[in-house]
Amino acid sequence: MSKPINNAERIPVSAPTPVVSVSPVVLSTPGRPVDLRARVSVPATGSDLPIILLSHGQGFSNHLSSLNGYGPLADFWAARGFVVIQPTHLSSKTLSGVPSVDPDGPEGPMFWRSRAEDMKRVLDRLDAIEAAVPGLGGRLDRARVAVAGHSMGGHTAGMLLGMRVTDPLDGTDVDMAEPRIKAGVLLAAVGNGNGGADLSAFAAEHYPFLANNSFAEMTTPALVVAGDKDASAHLTVRGAEWHADPYFLGNGPKCLVTLFGAEHGLGGVSGYDVAETTDENPERVAAVQRLTWAYLHTALYPENRAWDAARAALTDAPKPLGRVECK
Repeated sequence: MSKPINNAERIPVSAPTPVVSVSPVVLSTPGRPVDLRARVSVPATGSDLPIILLSHGQGFSNHLSSLNGYGPLADFWAARGFVVIQPTHLSSKTLSGVPSVDPDGPEGPMFWRSRAEDMKRVLDRLDAIEAAVPGLGGRLDRARVAVAGHSMGGHTAGMLLGMRVTDPLDGTDVDMAEPRIKAGVLLAAVGNGNGGADLSAFAAEHYPFLANNSFAEMTTPALVVAGDKDASAHLTVRGAEWHADPYFLGNGPKCLVTLFGAEHGLGGVSGYDVAETTDENPERVAAVQRLTWAYLHTALYPENRAWDAARAALTDAPKPLGRVECK
């Protein structure tokens, strides 16, 4: 019987191990409308474990935009040696109706600056996270930290990697680059606003913070993953190529994976069997899992050649699932 992800399985990864997942880990956060809640997924064995901060996107479902989403990525990465920390940002639908979380406030509805601040808080509070997760104490490698994000989470990851944002309220240049983060993965992330000209009318009205992103300062190594059918008409007038802007406009070491036939869900990375995934494809999800694992493994451990092997396996397959370019 043929395997549904046989092409993706050509991309080599390490064998999985059992995972312990603890949720919610609650970090007391004075000054934030609600305390920061996160899911922490940890390999059951191993020490000196590298860290991935995973930022959720937005969507129609109630719980994907929270610590309860992105299982296909978090589970895969954690089973192969990473500690994955997933905060619930203030933009999450799970916080709808909480009086202190105002989607019509200065940062609403996406809380773009707060999202990046959440990730910095996580890094500031690693001691508390270790204490909250049984068996995690002393097992983190705090010098090897990566960030990943899908869609709006890609915008958050981009800010932490050095992307600048112009605050639409006062025109100031916002720099949220985080030096503790050594590499990143941007999945179906936002592109250049071009002063608003590249945005859809809806995005220009509701998400004005997207109008003036600058990737020139995004120098931290990063992998950009984009679908060649991800038109995202609700966000941009430029079509699928818009999502590759972080690669073409970013500086420093960057790689771009373009997945053939992929739409905004990249096959279904935001959750298992998600109805809103318009391009459901287990093979594509498996390719994203494996390629991102390999990229981050090599980015954090330069002596490891997992990324070279993954690139070769993707492009040499009988029916390639995508293409890779690097600079």
